[in-house]
Amino acid sequence: MAHIPQQRDRRTVPFVLVVVGTDVHRFDRLVGWLERWHAARPEVRLVLQFGHSRQPALPEATPFLGHEELQRAMAEATLVVSHGGPATITEARRTGHLPIVVPRDPAHDEHVDNHQQLFSRRLGAAGMVRLCESESELVAALDEGLAEPGRFVLAADPGRPDPRAEAVARVGAVIDDLVARRGRQRAGGRRG
Repeated sequence: MAHIPQQRDRRTVPFVLVVVGTDVHRFDRLVGWLERWHAARPEVRLVLQFGHSRQPALPEATPFLGHEELQRAMAEATLVVSHGGPATITEARRTGHLPIVVPRDPAHDEHVDNHQQLFSRRLGAAGMVRLCESESELVAALDEGLAEPGRFVLAADPGRPDPRAEAVARVGAVIDDLVARRGRQRAGGRRG
C-alpha cells in the first residue's frame, strides 16, 4: 500500500484525486493530459493513482492505493477523476462526488474492448458522471470544477432512502441493460 504525502493544507488548496484502476493496460494518454494540466496549475494538489501506466512526472503519484486509503482520499477530494470502471465510478458517487470520467479507449490499447466507453457514455447521458473523451473536455471539466466545486457534489436529500443504495442501484441498472444488449447482439448473430 502506498502512502500519499500531505504536501499542502487541504482546507485551503483544491485537491483533485485521479484513479485509473488496476487494469493491466496502460493509460498513458490520461497521464499526459494530467501532467500538462497540472504544469499550468501547480497550486492544485493532484494525487494520481496510475496503475500500470508510465510513472508520471507528478509529486503525488502512486501506482496503487489500498481500499481504506482510497476511501479517505475520495472523502477529502475536491474533485474525483475516474477511468470508466463501474466500481470506481460507484465509489466516487457514494462519497458524494459527481465523478469526471475518462473512459479507456481500446483504439489506444487502453483496454480489450469498448465497454468503458459505452458504459460511461450512458452514465454521461443520464447526468450521472461528467464524461470527458478528449483532453480539452477534461481540462474544461477540471477548471470548471475548481471554479465551482459545488457543481461536482451530489446533493443529499434527507427525504430519500439511502442515497448510496440508490446510486448503486442506478449504476447496476445501466450495467444490466448493457449486458442484456450485448447478449441480444450475440444471440442475433447466431444462426440456428
